[in-house]
This record gives sequence, C-alpha cells and structure tokens, in this order.
Amino acid sequence: MGFFDKLKSGLSKTKNSFDEKINNVFSTFRKVDEEFLEELEEILIMSDIGMDTSLKIIDSLRQRIKKENIQDEEEVKKVLREEIIKIFDQTDTSLVLDTKPSVILVVGVNGVGKTTSIGKIANRLVKDGKKVVVAAADTFRAAAVEQLEIWANRAGSDIVKREEGVDPASVVYDAIKKTIETNADVLIVDTAGRLHNKKYLMDELNKIQKVINKEMPEARKEVLLVIDGTTGQNAIAQVKAFKQEADITGLVLTKLDGTAKGGVVIGIVDENKIPVKFIGVGEQIDDMEIFNKEDFVNAII
Repeated sequence: MGFFDKLKSGLSKTKNSFDEKINNVFSTFRKVDEEFLEELEEILIMSDIGMDTSLKIIDSLRQRIKKENIQDEEEVKKVLREEIIKIFDQTDTSLVLDTKPSVILVVGVNGVGKTTSIGKIANRLVKDGKKVVVAAADTFRAAAVEQLEIWANRAGSDIVKREEGVDPASVVYDAIKKTIETNADVLIVDTAGRLHNKKYLMDELNKIQKVINKEMPEARKEVLLVIDGTTGQNAIAQVKAFKQEADITGLVLTKLDGTAKGGVVIGIVDENKIPVKFIGVGEQIDDMEIFNKEDFVNAII
C-alpha cells in the first residue's frame, strides 16, 4: 500500500462524513447560490474546521464562483480543494535538520501518541542514513521510558535513559554528550505531557530548552507538537497552550485513521500559522509520512 492509499484509507471516516454532507447539499440545491454557500459553510464548521477558517474559505469560494461562473458540482469541489491548499501554502512543511547535530524536541499531552511518533520519526531518519540518539526525558512515567526504548530499538537508534523520577534536564544533558561523542546526526528528545499541572510542566520544558541552547547553541532545533486527530476542537486548545511556552515549529498528527474530525487540521494551521510536518495513519513503524498538503486535501474531498 502506497502512502497516499494509506492516507485515503486512514482519512476515510473524515472523507465519508465530508462527502456525505456535501453531496446532500448538492442534491438539495439545484444551483450554486447564496443559500447553497451558507449550507456549505455550516458543513465546514461542523467538520471541525472552525468558524473563522470556514468563513474565510467560503468567502474565497464565493468570489471565485462569481468570477469564474461556476455551477458544476465537481468544479465547486475542485475550487474548495484549491482554497484549502492555499491555507497550507502559508506555512513551510519541510523538516529542517541542516546542522550536525540537529535537535527535535517533541512535546504534547499524555495519550496523543507522542512516544510512538518519536519511534516512527527516528525510523524514518535512520532509513535516510542518519545516526539518531533518543533522550527519554519523560522520567515521571516508567512506562513511557520502557515504551520509548522498545520503539528506539525497533528504529535502530540509540537511547539515553535514567531511572524514574530523575530531573529530565539531566537526561537531556547526558543525551547531548552521547550525541556529540558518537557523532550522531539528530537528537530526539521526549518530554513529559501533563497539562493539568501546566506550570510545573512548562517550567520543566523551559529548563530542557535552556540545557539544549547552552550545550548545543549552533544546532538547528525543531520543536514538534504531537496532536491526536480524534480530539477535534480540543486539539486547538492544546496548540494554544503549548504555543505560549515553546516556539513550536511544526505539528505531528496522529490517530487520524480513527476519526471523522480530520478537518480540524485546516483550522489549526490557518489560525496558528504552524505547519504540519508529519502525519501518522496506522500502527506500524513505517506509518509516518512527511505531510503532503495535496495528498491530504485530495484524501478528504
């Protein structure tokens, strides 16, 4: 199965929900008029795209329908796809690891698939010929370290871990030493994800970032926020919370194969101007791909 097929299959719940609603509009309205557009706008909002982004898309659609005299259902869908792609065009989705070593700091609340995502990203980088070190800095959950070790071994990357409860920043310090000593290309850092104890969590995150900046001042740093596609509008709140504390450079989307709420991605990117860098659909180690906006939009509409 190629990745686009995986993506289509993974986003089938979102696509079916979207298509069903859009097809209902076309069967109800005989022409593309203002009423039709209002109905379509409601569908976008109900598909978790968000109010502001939905209004923006429909405004652009309205202007193009007028200008290009569009009446055909397929033509409307085509223009809708183009307008959504324009939203993704506002951001650069490429993963920038142009120094040796580079750092990927991975953040996100517990349960979003953070550990699994790290394993899959490490696997991709190793397959690209890079030497990877993983820092198990979520030291508050013994299970998190064990799980990360399993994924790191599967991916063929080194892991630096310490006993449960130690200072996460000290684990990162040890991992930086190992990265430099072994001449590794990329250091991936896992972090704790307890938003309910936000102050403590964010202090810890800042401490980790200070250690990285002090010990690896020249290194390129990507800060990736992992969000669970099934949480819909709640994902937007998570992006806002983490954005206040860390300079998020990209998003990793997980669990999209289990939800009809894949549209939330469009609103998140539009409102925050943060690119999606990776998308995960499936449980296997290879089920993580660099985000492709055309494939994504074609898979949902």
